[in-house]
Amino acid sequence: MKKEDLTEVARRLVAPNKGVLAADESTPTIKKRFEKIQVESNEENRRVYRQMLFTTPGLSEFISGVILFEETLRQETDDGVLFPELLNSQRILSGIKVDKGTKPLEGDLGEKVTEGLDGLRSRLEEYRELGASFTKWRAVIKIGRKIPSSKCINVNVQSLARFAALSQESGLVPIVEPEILMDGDHSIERCEEVTRETLEALFGALYINKVSLEGICLKPNMVLSGVDSSAQASTAEIAKATIRCFLRSVPAAVPGIVFLSGGQSEIEASRNLNAMNLIGGTPWQLSFSFGRALQASTLVTWGGNPKRIKDGQNALYHRAKCNSAARSGNYDEKWD
Repeated sequence: MKKEDLTEVARRLVAPNKGVLAADESTPTIKKRFEKIQVESNEENRRVYRQMLFTTPGLSEFISGVILFEETLRQETDDGVLFPELLNSQRILSGIKVDKGTKPLEGDLGEKVTEGLDGLRSRLEEYRELGASFTKWRAVIKIGRKIPSSKCINVNVQSLARFAALSQESGLVPIVEPEILMDGDHSIERCEEVTRETLEALFGALYINKVSLEGICLKPNMVLSGVDSSAQASTAEIAKATIRCFLRSVPAAVPGIVFLSGGQSEIEASRNLNAMNLIGGTPWQLSFSFGRALQASTLVTWGGNPKRIKDGQNALYHRAKCNSAARSGNYDEKWD
């Protein structure tokens, strides 16, 4: 795919009033979520659940793309239609999580490194043949005593950059996800400091690896207080700190930022995205790529009951509509 085509796909992902549905939970992760609603996590139940998501009437009004897990990329609807084909018929782009998860980084600091570069080039070719238009790789950075280390940041951003370069080589738009975890008691100021350090290292690595910034999307955390901090930042403080941090570290060539929700509640994620777009004035689209913050109500409402599929879809449609409104600063918490 030409550079111009990659840019077009990236821009489609962050089209005004739209965002990305992250439905790429790994098998262990979705098992934990199914356990909470007392549903067995087998392949058929996972297929039925994701079919419910992807056949939600009107989903394309607010969703530009869906990130899939590898299992889901190969699954079909009840009528035998592959999920990527189903999404494409609605003008929704299909993406694929390509990393293999995190492993302990050598040392005794409890840090993680994401793996999955081995054999990635051949996997990317296969994913594209199966209908994927974009990819995603998640790196995890934790704040704590003496961490993150420079080693942790550098190892992870180098992997992100290699992933991005290989994706573009295969004609796929990479969603680059460096996540600073909410876990901990750190202040919002410390989160901003670590987020900025990570992003500056990331874009240096992307430059060295000759990644076209016009053909990527960035999926970062919002700048937040640690979940255990006694001083929780306000919505206005979160929005101001996040925009300030990104203006200082993200090049204007990037088409859009699709924020992860990172453990925020559905309402918190919508509220904070809305506040950022009310400030405005950024060179990139400020959008969303939410998983739990789009699916939490949907999972509970559905509960594994075939008779409640329509109710589950209504819950997803509502949250997608809320986040679409937050893209332009028009979200109202009274809707919830």
